[in-house]
Amino acid sequence: MINYTKSVLCLLVLSLIFSCGNADDDVNFQLNEGNGELGKGKEPDDCLNFGESDLILSIQDEYTTLPGKVSILFKVSDSDGNPVAGLTANKFTIYEQGRNDDCFNTISSSESFARISPNSQVFSNNTLLVLDLSNSVLQGSLAELKNAATSFVNNVMPATQSESFKMAIYWFDGEDELHLLNDLTSSATELTAAIDGITEDISNDPSTDLYGAVLKTTKKAEELVKSTSSDDNISAASVVLFTDGTDQASRYKEADAIKAVEDANRNISFFTIGLGAEIDTQVLENIGKTSSVVAANAAELETTFNQISARVSEQANSFYLFEYCTPKRDGSGESNLVIRVINGTKQGAVQTKFSANGFTGGCE
Repeated sequence: MINYTKSVLCLLVLSLIFSCGNADDDVNFQLNEGNGELGKGKEPDDCLNFGESDLILSIQDEYTTLPGKVSILFKVSDSDGNPVAGLTANKFTIYEQGRNDDCFNTISSSESFARISPNSQVFSNNTLLVLDLSNSVLQGSLAELKNAATSFVNNVMPATQSESFKMAIYWFDGEDELHLLNDLTSSATELTAAIDGITEDISNDPSTDLYGAVLKTTKKAEELVKSTSSDDNISAASVVLFTDGTDQASRYKEADAIKAVEDANRNISFFTIGLGAEIDTQVLENIGKTSSVVAANAAELETTFNQISARVSEQANSFYLFEYCTPKRDGSGESNLVIRVINGTKQGAVQTKFSANGFTGGCE
């Protein structure tokens, strides 16, 4: 476990990324590159006798801060892969096992000052909203799309701007280009102003290069995750693509677009929003592997966009930075740690370990 001795990190755990839609059991919610559902953690020791888990705690990062604080960044999901949001510190119980303990001992939440802490310095999340502005949209449903996209931005972007949470907007038509409408920003006002500025004459090619848009957006998302990831920062990206039809340009292959999505960095989530009867729902489900929704007509667009935005919020709020002050002190060696959550009738736990090197009394 990394030992950070610098000032306490103030974290805002935001993630974007989404769920809902097609096959929940195909959704991979892991952000770190570790193996297994528990990320960097493992199943709790049998001596605790917790029984079968209904909730999955997937550790993304873990570190200690002098004089004695342990911090664990993790995600909570249910057994079907759905994110579990809004858990408070009193839902969690801490268990520690030192060198002289046969099993684990419960650590008092009040005495250990256990808390869920906001954190913005170790987690960054970027969303790429990609809009089909081919002729059929511009002439038939532009007003509804602008309203829906504006609602999406307002629902997804935090009320207080944060550099850890940004969104960019792109659009496509029949050209072999992914057009930038607004670059990455933490300002919802800037994004909604860009949407408001879309006009019917924005496009010069009435066709639809859907597969080209998927390939180009996936590449941008890959580059974004790579450029914003580091030893001290976990990065994720979300691609949210809207279209009202099928690929008409035939410039790129469907198989290549779907393969790009399937092979993409596991830190990237993909969502699709379809409109009307001309879409190929199976193709959109393959592209929107995290979630795919369909609006039957333009009047339903805002509702479908809001469905996705609600899932975005659930996903973002299912990441937790759990912190507590351990009673272990310097010289006690490496200790095992278990975090258990009980939410109603469901429970789950994860085990990891930490070193108390340098730990003394007191904790911020």
